[in-house]
Amino acid sequence: MAARKKAASLDAGLENLLDPEVPEDDPREESTESRLERSLRPSRFDDFVGQSRLKENLKVYVAAAKARTEAGERGALDHVLFFGPPGLGKTTLAHILSAELGVHLHIAHGPAIEHKGQLAALLTKLGERDVLFIDEIHRLSAVVEENLYTAMEDFRIDVVHGDGPMASTLSIPIHPFTLVGATTRTGLLTGPLLSRFGIEARLDYYEPAELSLIVRRSAGILGIEVDDEAAGEMARRARGTPRIANRLLSRARDFAQVLGDGKLDASTTKQALERLEIDEAGLDVMSRRFLRTIIDFYNGGPVGIEALAATLSEPRDTLEDVVEPYLLQHGFVARTARGRVVTERAFTHLGLVRKSTQGSLF
Repeated sequence: MAARKKAASLDAGLENLLDPEVPEDDPREESTESRLERSLRPSRFDDFVGQSRLKENLKVYVAAAKARTEAGERGALDHVLFFGPPGLGKTTLAHILSAELGVHLHIAHGPAIEHKGQLAALLTKLGERDVLFIDEIHRLSAVVEENLYTAMEDFRIDVVHGDGPMASTLSIPIHPFTLVGATTRTGLLTGPLLSRFGIEARLDYYEPAELSLIVRRSAGILGIEVDDEAAGEMARRARGTPRIANRLLSRARDFAQVLGDGKLDASTTKQALERLEIDEAGLDVMSRRFLRTIIDFYNGGPVGIEALAATLSEPRDTLEDVVEPYLLQHGFVARTARGRVVTERAFTHLGLVRKSTQGSLF
């Protein structure tokens, strides 16, 4: 009787653990901007512009994995970690990997996987060699992350039922799969998780010429007439980020349709970008406010990120992940041991003169 009760309890526990509610993207709740971004997303390596060296390496990894599969080997492409600033194509590359491998893509977000039951439900849905994409993977809870280890290495889920001497473990096999993780903050990934990725790839900011190609490609998909000068202007002000380039194209189209003849030329594009308050260096209102706060309140720095976050009334993560990377990459801000410092380039760009230079800034 006790054995039957224990078995029934275990079955009930497993049924609860493998809850069918999986935190994946629901297309019914997709915003208009997300649908637009999805429509502009390339689905093959040949359509993907930029990140040339990374793209060529990924082509090799995919071709090798497909060759091993055709040779009868059971397995999947090594787990992949994409890292870098937001908007550079990490999600797009996950879609491309699944398309090139000819498998299904399953999408989840790190913060939405709240307990190991949700992770188990997600993993048991995967087919042979499917791709599981987890965005913001650095935000997985410790418990979920630990349960992910055996899935990544041994393709199984270990379920512990009961406590003390009555505890028992059941191993649930899952299909070999490829985990694609995306993060903007590799420093928050634990060593054990980081070591389980066979492929690590950093995405860097794009050159204006590459962004110009992306703008023209997106304009063709959206049916917008855009000349080379207009495409180049948007590319120069897109802060090296395809997502921003496509967003500028969409907003410039609105101004062209309402204030012009629907065509995007240099004049209409510049007018639209001025209305959007995007300057010649691609700095938006928030970026300029970030620089002016350091200059006006802290005499150009140094200042700590916590003090800046409090002064700007913005979360620290937003400043570090969204605002700072481009400013650092292009020399408007420098990080020192004592905090953030505005550089001479920022003063020149903003048309300001440093009030005083007491000692070395660095």
